[in-house]
Amino acid sequence: MSFLSKRAGISLVVTCGLISTLLFAPQAQGAPTLAEVQAKVTQLEEDATAAAEGAQEAKVKLASLTKTLTGIKQKAAVQGQNVSQLSKSLGAIAIDQYKNGGLSQSLELLFSSDPTLYLSAAGSLDALTRRKSIQLNKFQAAEQRLNATTLTVADKVALIAAAQKKYQAQARLAESKLAEAEKLLAQLKKEDRDRLARLAEEQENADLASSLEAAKSAEGISGRAGVALKYALKQIGDRYVFGAAGLTTWDCSGLTMRAFEAAGVSLPHSAAAQFHYGKPINLSSLKPGDLVFFGTPVSHVGIYLGGGKMVHAPRSGSRVKVATLDMGRKKFRGGRRL
Repeated sequence: MSFLSKRAGISLVVTCGLISTLLFAPQAQGAPTLAEVQAKVTQLEEDATAAAEGAQEAKVKLASLTKTLTGIKQKAAVQGQNVSQLSKSLGAIAIDQYKNGGLSQSLELLFSSDPTLYLSAAGSLDALTRRKSIQLNKFQAAEQRLNATTLTVADKVALIAAAQKKYQAQARLAESKLAEAEKLLAQLKKEDRDRLARLAEEQENADLASSLEAAKSAEGISGRAGVALKYALKQIGDRYVFGAAGLTTWDCSGLTMRAFEAAGVSLPHSAAAQFHYGKPINLSSLKPGDLVFFGTPVSHVGIYLGGGKMVHAPRSGSRVKVATLDMGRKKFRGGRRL
């Protein structure tokens, strides 16, 4: 999934002080103020980012279902061969019985004039009957397993189709939100667009400086959590890009996935999927290195730094940084300790 062509010019985070001093300039009657435009664009970017994480979740499910389906198909092939072999075996027994004539072997022996022949052959006949019964039971069981596996294949194919549909829909939604933001910006005068871009760049530079300073607090953190946290902090200043997982661009779950991969922990590339890993941790019990999740449904993830802060890849138009746990409309959902 590539959204690289739509990132330029949409980095619009500004501080409250800058908004109050620079953005509330008088506008033509009925026209939105720059602050209102900025707020709307930010909201659209956040919506696009949430949609993109929804696409990542669908992508992870799609990959898992596809892998499962491959295994089931291989199982069905083996079961089909087994059924075929058992069928041939039963056929051979039936042909052998047919060649022996109209009376069954048991009746032929019963009416034989030689009792010794009956007694000596009866054991062999019982063994043949048992063998036929065992073969038939095996055949019926193998057929049932094959039928069940075939139904499972059909079910997984339907789930894969649904996952593909969701992935495509979420990707289109993310694109449409960014397109709407760009359209909104295009309606501004050039000097106003330049002002917003300049303020956004100043804010990002300020965030970079404060983030690098905050990262120093992780120096004493050891263990798996420390490795993951320090890896994420090294990416401060890198751009956010939908679906990216390094090495110079990231989305939120791509960053956490690679960070914990460096610590020897395998995670899927999806905030919603990562939410099901590890031990649940509430807000008051968070420790540096814990994953922190936001949104209902979960659509964002970061790594807790301590002191009410986290390192994360925020959204389109922004960069990896240290920020507070206040995600505005995306409420804190919970932590996970790996």
